[in-house]
Amino acid sequence: MNSVQLERVGRVALLRIDRPPANAIDLELAKEFSVTLEGIDDSDAISALVLTGVGNCFCAGLDLKALPSYDRNQQEAMIMQLNHLFGGLYGLRLPTIAAVNGHAIAGGVILTLACDYRIGAQGDYKIGLAEARVGVPFPVSAMTIVQSELRPDIARTMVLTARNSSPQEAKSMGVLDELIPPELLMSRAIEVAEEMATLPRDVFSRIKSQLRATALSRIDDAMSHPKEPMLDSWLTEETKVASAEALKRRS
Repeated sequence: MNSVQLERVGRVALLRIDRPPANAIDLELAKEFSVTLEGIDDSDAISALVLTGVGNCFCAGLDLKALPSYDRNQQEAMIMQLNHLFGGLYGLRLPTIAAVNGHAIAGGVILTLACDYRIGAQGDYKIGLAEARVGVPFPVSAMTIVQSELRPDIARTMVLTARNSSPQEAKSMGVLDELIPPELLMSRAIEVAEEMATLPRDVFSRIKSQLRATALSRIDDAMSHPKEPMLDSWLTEETKVASAEALKRRS
């Protein structure tokens, strides 16, 4: 339970994903991440959140080594935990800023899109929705965030081609709002967080809820009933083959 680092810079919470080598999400990290977000949301001492990764990855998505080995109960737990994590970040009452320091793949892109403002470091790294390539269908929360945050043509091409893009291409597609030199990434993210933290807290929360009401309702519905279609069948034999091939390419 040490895969999430939390630091305070004044009233800004700095959350770092720290699970070498690629900050990939397994069931334990998803749980720890969600609990940390709940604590941030409930804190009167925190007025904004900056999310980043440790090392040369922001987040490489789901752990493709662990995931294919999950049994049915673990798969169901993982799906619901991902809905809880992505939905919790998307609906966090505080301003959230993504500081994308490196590779953001699949679930890493979802975490980026779930933030209110997204800043990327300039550099040679990949950003892409690789789910179709690695054989992992989208839970309700992930697809809802993609459909809500990206233009339909961008969502279509990113999801159905599963191609990776450069940071500059990601900015042109609306995945990122800014690109800056890597040495300035954290200072700029904190600057934006401090600026947004001055917005009236209750009003900001209400306006954010208004903006995302339809999406958040869909995610809540999947979590509470549950009406998550992936619970019936999520991972298949194709997942094992595709995930193994993806890991080979990465190595």
